[in-house]
This record gives sequence, structure tokens and C-alpha cells, in this order.
Amino acid sequence: MNKLIISNLNKTYPNGVKALDNVSIEIENGMFGLLGPNGAGKSTLMRTLATLQEADSGTAFLDELDIIKHPTELRKVLGYLPQEFGVYPKITAEQILNHLSVLKGITNTKERKELVKYLLNKVNLYDKRKKSVKGFSGGMKQRIGIAQALIGNPKLIIVDEPTAGLDPGERNRFYNLLAELGEEVIVILSTHIVDDVRELCTKMAIMDEGRIVYHGSPQNAINELNNKVYEKMISREELEEYNKTYSVISNKMVGGKPLIHILSDENPKNGFQLVSPDLEDVFFTKTNIANLKINNHV
Repeated sequence: MNKLIISNLNKTYPNGVKALDNVSIEIENGMFGLLGPNGAGKSTLMRTLATLQEADSGTAFLDELDIIKHPTELRKVLGYLPQEFGVYPKITAEQILNHLSVLKGITNTKERKELVKYLLNKVNLYDKRKKSVKGFSGGMKQRIGIAQALIGNPKLIIVDEPTAGLDPGERNRFYNLLAELGEEVIVILSTHIVDDVRELCTKMAIMDEGRIVYHGSPQNAINELNNKVYEKMISREELEEYNKTYSVISNKMVGGKPLIHILSDENPKNGFQLVSPDLEDVFFTKTNIANLKINNHV
């Protein structure tokens, strides 16, 4: 069982943005979801753990390995799939994995050939091994990205916004592959897509403005909102007034009208219906905490 322990990580950029604000968290084997809006600090945390940038202060250990002090050692047991996995335009799937295996220190030709074959089978691309990666679909490119992240038997795999731009079928194949990997190692899935976390992860954290605002299981987070979320269909003209009067956590257009969800400890009446909360309600609640006025309307 691998364990990643992050303690008091801080990072402030030259423009004054505090991307990491005293981040502390423990992560064990399995699929771990890191959820947050764009600009929450997720990518900064992922890049720090992937040794692509340094934190201003704090520590991060993978088992006994000090990630901050020994980045080269961490890279030997790290698999990383960035948000944009760039590929050489005219190279085949087989060639790119062979090339990256060399870069990872696998110098034995026979061993490398067997590894590349294994990885291509693992991501279901062996029959496309001679095809140029340039012509691959988004989902196929992401699967090549996962294949390269598996080179060297990593203990920690980081995937940053992996399903953006994938069609539903590609997303499902990608989900299944990630879930399988999570049985053996730590897989951190950084995303702003709530469905990714709900469908894949047993443990999660939510980041907002550089801070961890929730850490636990998705279901426990949902349970915290039981009997507190109400919804109502209103007109667009009423939206501003409802925002002033109630703790509106989200609104989405349904048939051209806003369907709002509010947070209230008591039944607000006035046409509101109690609904079962979901992870999207958790996400909006946790990332809007500073703006919420907990109103109890009767």
C-alpha cells in the first residue's frame, strides 16, 4: 500500500496569486478525485507533485521518498498525463512508446519491445500500433498518454483534466482503464468535471482559491446536504431577487428557464421542493462558501 502525504504546501506566483494555501492531505492506493473550478490551484498542485515546479514551502512524501528534495527519484516511480498530451506529428504509437521507454531508462531492446507490446494491449491500441498518432481521435491520444504514464511501474499516477473533449464512448473506455489502474497504485484525477469524480473515485478533495475545502468520500459529502437542498423553476427576471433573498448554490437553464438550487436548514416554502442532493450540489456549496448566507426562511 502506497501513501502520499502532503503537508502545508504553499505557492504564490509573482503576480500575487496564491495558488496553494497551506495544502495538507493524505492519499492512499486507489482513485482519488481532486475537484475544483478552473483557477482553484489543482494544476499547480499536480505540477508540484509531478516535480515540474517548486512549492515555496511545505513537504510532500511518497512513502519514505521526499518529493521536494529528491525530484529525480520521484520521476522514476511517477506516471504523468498532463492536460495537453503533445505528440510528435508523424510518429506511430509503437515508436512513441519505444522512444519514451528509452528516455525512462529501459535500455534492453527485447525488454523494451515486450513492454511496448504490453502497454499497447493494455490500452487496447495494439492493432493501431503502426498508425500515426497524429490521426488518432482524442480518446485514442489519451489512451496513448496513459500508456506512457505506465512506463516503469509507477507508484503514483497523475492525470490532469483527462476527459475534456472526449465523446461519451471514449470517456467510458478511459474511465474503465483508470479504475483498473487504481486497484494497484495511487491515481490522482484532477478535474473540474463532477461526473468524473462521482463515477470513479471513492475518496476526493475539493479545492477552491488554493485551499482544500473538503476531503473525504463523495457520498459523505452528499450526506451532509441531506434535507438542506431545495429547488424551484423561476423566470430569468426573478433570478437577481432570488440571489439576494436565498442562498442560491446553483442555477441551470431547463427549457429556457432557470432551475435554481438553494441551501436552507428549514423548508423555505414559497414553491420550493426538497430534492436529494448530488455531488454537483456539494461542489457548488463548497466552492461558494464565502458567498453563502445561510438563510432559514419560513
